Amino acid sequence: MLSYRHAFHAGNYADVLKHAVLIHSLDYLQQKEKPLRIIDTHAGAGLYKLNGIQARKTGEFTAGVGKIWELAKAGEPLPAAIAHYLERIGQTNPSGQLTRYPGSPCLVHQQLRPQDRLFLHELHPTDVQILKEHLGQDNRVKIADEDGLAGMLALLPPPERRGLVLIDPSYEVKSDYQRVAKQIIQAHKRFATGTYALWYPVVARARIDELEKSLKKSGIRNIQLYELAVRADGHEQGMTASGMILINPPWTLWQAMEEALPWLVDHLGDAATGAGYRLEQLVEE
Repeated sequence: MLSYRHAFHAGNYADVLKHAVLIHSLDYLQQKEKPLRIIDTHAGAGLYKLNGIQARKTGEFTAGVGKIWELAKAGEPLPAAIAHYLERIGQTNPSGQLTRYPGSPCLVHQQLRPQDRLFLHELHPTDVQILKEHLGQDNRVKIADEDGLAGMLALLPPPERRGLVLIDPSYEVKSDYQRVAKQIIQAHKRFATGTYALWYPVVARARIDELEKSLKKSGIRNIQLYELAVRADGHEQGMTASGMILINPPWTLWQAMEEALPWLVDHLGDAATGAGYRLEQLVEE
């Protein structure tokens, strides 16, 4: 399905968690000088206008990056991972006004080194064209208008022998949950030492339970989960929480999220509606 456009949701609370984890993981992996391959399976348009029609229609960013931006301006102390995330957002908004939001392709591109390579997949014809306009002139970046989960497998194992794979489908189709688990397991068989970062939304908790169960049964080791809920699970429509599942995460990420997740709950959630977080080692090393 090609109806999903991330421009409506850019900078929401799910993006805050996803991109804070992504930035921390990339920084850790780039401590070594060796080349790194980064794969983004669902890249989107790459850069979003927060004063544009789509973002203003939902206003989701005001309860995500917008709130954190204002807290920082007011002098609120930020956890290290959130402060670092906001620094990267600030690079896209040098005027000091929050008008643009960089998606994962642009955030990675900001810190792409000469020896690194970035592979982006996007199927939506409008978004892939915008993505090419933003990043298509850089020969370190390859953009493919193809299915990202299939494209990921074709790029593994990487000749660089080091890799970070971001997987964040829209989950418009219910079968995406099963397919994601299947493709990650296949990818891990090809490249067991890579770092895999899987984003998921909590719309129906049973689907996440099944996703976790599939990964636990896969035989893959060293799996961690970080989840931010802005309200308790319920039967109402809409996303109540979102999370990141990391395979082979940086060893520093757990401590960073121990500090960041409670802070995010306090500032982006509402305790009265059941806001909370999960920080779990799903499978030991």
